[in-house]
Amino acid sequence: MTERKISQIELVGLIDTGMTRYKDDTRLWVAKEFKGRADNLICAAVVLEDRLVVKTVMHHFQWEK
Repeated sequence: MTERKISQIELVGLIDTGMTRYKDDTRLWVAKEFKGRADNLICAAVVLEDRLVVKTVMHHFQWEK
């Protein structure tokens, strides 16, 4: 988060209101555009187990077609 200049408030907003795409039953990406940022989408790679685990946070993200 520090390296990509993503605040905790942005991460929570991303998880709460971002668009989701599932890779399988437990893995997914959550992406959202934030006004005022020069990059396109912020994305979190997430694992759903007995709790939500954010594996990494990316910027300049693009959905695969």
